[in-house]
Amino acid sequence: MELRALKYFVTVAEELHFGRAARRLSIVQPAVSQQISRLERELGVRLLERTSRRVRLTPAGERVLAAARETLAAAARVRVAAGQPAAVLRIGVASCVTPCLERAVARMHGAERPAEPELVDLPVTARLDAVRDGELDLALVRGPVTSPAVTAVYAWSEPLHAVLAREHPAARERAVGLHDLDPYGLRLPAREGDPPLHDAILAVLPAAPRRPPAGDILNVLFEVGRDPGGWTLMPAEQIAGASAERLVQVPLDPPAIVDCHIVTSRATPGPCVASYLAAFAD
Repeated sequence: MELRALKYFVTVAEELHFGRAARRLSIVQPAVSQQISRLERELGVRLLERTSRRVRLTPAGERVLAAARETLAAAARVRVAAGQPAAVLRIGVASCVTPCLERAVARMHGAERPAEPELVDLPVTARLDAVRDGELDLALVRGPVTSPAVTAVYAWSEPLHAVLAREHPAARERAVGLHDLDPYGLRLPAREGDPPLHDAILAVLPAAPRRPPAGDILNVLFEVGRDPGGWTLMPAEQIAGASAERLVQVPLDPPAIVDCHIVTSRATPGPCVASYLAAFAD
């Protein structure tokens, strides 16, 4: 039994579609079908039910899926234990470099088995797809991750701060409450730009936004900077990477936070995930 056949089977089981599985694996669809059929003959059981409309796992396929994932993870651990040189670690990030990211990169360089991080700037949805497809080793995401195709592990938390124009009445306060800010002045980016962060911010607001989304975060900051009554919410470290002379950040009272996650593929071995968490720990 080849590990390759198990990898193909796990991919088809996650996609429940041979065409999508083939695209993820960067091979032609007949090769996927051939490997699955060969695996079924070796095991003597039907793993997948195929019709013209859908693909679904059989009861035997459900059992084999769990064992196949464990086997692939064990094979990856064997390669690590054998001391194979660490490959470049591809990390999906947002466009700004934060102190947390710089600290993690330094820790990876100085680890017992050093890694060579390669930062890849991608929108959140593309980041998750790239992790799922094996094009990234991990991704950093602020806010809740609900995709069943990847594994998201809580790594750290960041405070949310109010971002105000320097002329805003609360700009000189040491802290400001959300109830003290005019809900009509709130501007948020469109959800499709960063769904997890958007949802995390909505969860702490005392009321739904009164204005429609204002495009991307750069448009939001531009509008806030020229409106004495405007404001938005951003993670404190993200603000540090997107500062502007016309804007100030003010902590919230009571504080509000956004949880940040490390996202990996479902086949990433546990020891690897633990090393990523250690690098990004507060």
